[in-house]
Amino acid sequence: MSIATASPPDFAGISSLPTDILESHIVTRLDGQTLASASCATAVLRSMSEGNRRLWSDVCHSTWPSTSGEIVSGIISSFSGNGPRSFFAQAFPLPSPDPTAIIPSPPQRHGLVDLPSCKLISAIDLHHRNKLIFSKTEETETVSGWFQSSPFRIDLLDPKDTVPTDIPHPDGDATCTALINDITLSWILIDPATKLAVNLSSHKPVSVQRHWLTGDVQVRFASVLSGAGAGAGAGHREAVALVGCGVVVNCGRSEGGEMHVRDVSMHVEDMDGKNLNGRESLVILRRVMEGKRGNGVEREKEARKRFRKYEEMKKERLEKKLRVEETLDILSVAFGLSVFAGLFFIFC
Repeated sequence: MSIATASPPDFAGISSLPTDILESHIVTRLDGQTLASASCATAVLRSMSEGNRRLWSDVCHSTWPSTSGEIVSGIISSFSGNGPRSFFAQAFPLPSPDPTAIIPSPPQRHGLVDLPSCKLISAIDLHHRNKLIFSKTEETETVSGWFQSSPFRIDLLDPKDTVPTDIPHPDGDATCTALINDITLSWILIDPATKLAVNLSSHKPVSVQRHWLTGDVQVRFASVLSGAGAGAGAGHREAVALVGCGVVVNCGRSEGGEMHVRDVSMHVEDMDGKNLNGRESLVILRRVMEGKRGNGVEREKEARKRFRKYEEMKKERLEKKLRVEETLDILSVAFGLSVFAGLFFIFC
C-alpha cells in the first residue's frame, strides 16, 4: 500500500498581487526606508518605486513636512534621476564612512566643490513622540564678506519668538533623560546649485541637560564630519581634521508648566571648541554633501557612537596640549634658572 505524501503549500509571492493593489494599498503605506528595502526584493517593486516620482515625493513630505513648501519641493524635483528618491537617499542616512574610525586625509578636489552657490537652504523638523512641534525652512546667503569671515551659525527663531508645546517641563534630571528617546530632529542642508543635500542631525539627541539656575532645557543634536584639508596652517589643519556640527534646541518653561522652544540654532566647531567661519564651514559641508551615505540602519545609535568617540578624541587632544604646555613651562623655568645661575657665578 502506497502512502501519499503531502506536498508543501505553494505560497504565492507578493509579485502575484495585482499591480493596482500594490500601488494603492501596499506601497503607499510604507515609509521611505522600508520602501527602499522592498524595492530590492523583487523586480516588480523595484520598477514600481524607482519610476514613481509622486510616491517618493509623498514619502519625503511625510518624513520631513518642511520639504512640502513650493520652493523646496521644486528644488527636490530637480535632483538627478528620480528627484525625490535621490533626495531621500541623500537626506535620510548618515554620511559615510565614519570619520572617527579613519585617519582623515584631504579628499581629491573636483568641480562640485568649487561651484559657486549663493545660498544654502535648511529644512528643519522637530518632533516629540512623532508629533510635529516645529517645522521651518531657512535660506542662508553664502557670498557676502560677512558670512565668509564670521562664525558659521544659523538661527531659526528671533529672540522674542517662542514655539509653544504641550510637553511637560522636566522637573529633574530623570525626566530630562527621558526626553532623549522622545524628541527627534531633522536638519537637512540643501545646496540648490549642486542639487545635493545632507542631514546634519543625529535624529535623536546626544544629550539633554537642564540649567541648574534658570531651569531651561538644552537639547543637543550633533554630527561628526571630516574637515581634512579645510584649515590653513599645520596646527589649524590638525584641529579641523574632525569637526562637530551641533544643533541646539533651548526650551524654557511657560506659565502653564509646559516647555516652549526659545531657540534653534546650528554651528560648526573644531576639536579645540573654536567655531569655524562661514568659508571654512562651507568647504567642509560641500565635501560632505558630495560624499557617500550609509544605509540608514540604526542611524541614531551610530550617530551617538560617533559623537562619543569624537568627545573622547577632543579630550585626548586637550590632555596632550596640556602636557606639552606643562613641559614647555618646566623647560622655560629651568632655562631661566640656568641663566640666573650663570650670571650669579660670573658677577659674584
